[in-house]
Amino acid sequence: MTRLFRGAFIVWVVLRYGLDELLLSSFRQPWLRMAARVVSVGRRLDAPRGVRLRQALERLGPIFVKFGQVLSTRRDLLPIDIADELARLQDRVPPFDSEIAIRSIERAFRKPLGEIFASFEREPVASASIAQVHFAVLIDKHGKQRDVAVKVLRPGMLPAIEKDLSLMRTMASWVGGLSSDGRRLKPREVVAEFDKYLHDELDLVREAACAAQLRRNMAGLDLVLIPEMYWDYCSPEVIVMERMRGIPISQVDRLRAAGVDIPKLARDGVTLFFTQVFRDGFFHADMHPGNIQVSVEPETFGRYISLDFGIVGTLTEFDKEYLAQNFTAFFRRDYKRVAELHIESGWVPAGTRVDELEAAVRTVCEPYFDRPLKEISLGMVLMRLFQTSRRFHVEIQPQLVLLQKTLLNIEGLGRDLDPELDLWDSARPFLEKWMIEQVGPQKLLEQLKEEAPRYAKLLPGLPRLLDAYLRQQPADLRREVRELLTEQKRTNRLLQGLIYGGIGFALGLLVMQVIVRVQLF
Repeated sequence: MTRLFRGAFIVWVVLRYGLDELLLSSFRQPWLRMAARVVSVGRRLDAPRGVRLRQALERLGPIFVKFGQVLSTRRDLLPIDIADELARLQDRVPPFDSEIAIRSIERAFRKPLGEIFASFEREPVASASIAQVHFAVLIDKHGKQRDVAVKVLRPGMLPAIEKDLSLMRTMASWVGGLSSDGRRLKPREVVAEFDKYLHDELDLVREAACAAQLRRNMAGLDLVLIPEMYWDYCSPEVIVMERMRGIPISQVDRLRAAGVDIPKLARDGVTLFFTQVFRDGFFHADMHPGNIQVSVEPETFGRYISLDFGIVGTLTEFDKEYLAQNFTAFFRRDYKRVAELHIESGWVPAGTRVDELEAAVRTVCEPYFDRPLKEISLGMVLMRLFQTSRRFHVEIQPQLVLLQKTLLNIEGLGRDLDPELDLWDSARPFLEKWMIEQVGPQKLLEQLKEEAPRYAKLLPGLPRLLDAYLRQQPADLRREVRELLTEQKRTNRLLQGLIYGGIGFALGLLVMQVIVRVQLF
């Protein structure tokens, strides 16, 4: 019954704000436009279409606001008036009462507001779908005052999210059971991933921990600033963090007037994204413009400022390596390798013909190379790839849904900052360097160091275990085992020679590169 009522409410909101008319009027066919005029009879739809869409998403709740935030970054896919209005969802969702926020703070820290803060701005500086932020001056345990931002969770979020997730689970079951693509699309698994991310976002302590991890990961990169968390003042409903000062990344004219190198900023954004994804496997997955600023302070001028870490993505070593090889093959236009990787990973059936998949991928991707960002749309590329994946029965990977969403955010940001940016050319050097590091001698030494403690524990006991095993076997079997061990020793010596020779060859290449670079400079 709950799902039924929620579904009825969604239909009522769609009709109340005229979203049906908005959808029908977007088509070019005359009969659909006529249908739009018919369904709008008797309803007052005076507000602009972008305003109606934004208000409807706000009325429907946090999941729909998240959807609007993602759409707002895709100005290449939306009319300007709708994109501008949806951008208000990034940090200008109607705030909740400040008195409720103050009660949440006092309940979380069991102190009156005046004992925690020297001053507290009751008017929120930002308000989004999950929480709102107030500026304040914290009195720390040493009596020192610090400028901080206080993030407070919206009340009643869990029940609202659970209603929508329950409806999404039902719809996923219908798609999985009725659609011929149900097994390939994995709708239940995708909703389960979405469920996990949303529930994680409701725990602000987890967000603070993710911010701390990203801050450590990015410490030596000098490209991004991440606020410090004050752990004495972090709870599941309220977190207190360092106040960051910068210009929102969407205000390009202000950034340009301040002297920020916009093309460099766009390139740095690509480097930052690929570093988080492929080097660390831990990335900020909610990178819409409302969560990103640019520092104009003298000591950190031109660096990104990341905010709001409620949604982060993680990748396994297998996913990182597979994706990096795919990207590298794409950048080299090695479509055969792309096809082979899809088959090797099990993403397509084992019997798929490599040449057919290679030709299909080439047809989708080849038209978009060597063109600036303003002339391509990654969204359209992904759409065509999705159509191709249906033909070849490519299975959706739920663990990569966040990465795909973030990649679209990054492209949208890059398009706003520098339409001339060549996304492929900016990313290629990083990925090629990363791939060399993954297969080079340094990586081999790192893996040996990691495994050394385990081998150190196993090796002393091996002779005893082998002796006990040999004593339990017949004489002829013991003789065969000894012969195998002798042969294994010869093989080990051969392998050692090959490994040492390979390391020597790699080191020789490195030395030659250094000599060439010295001569060039």
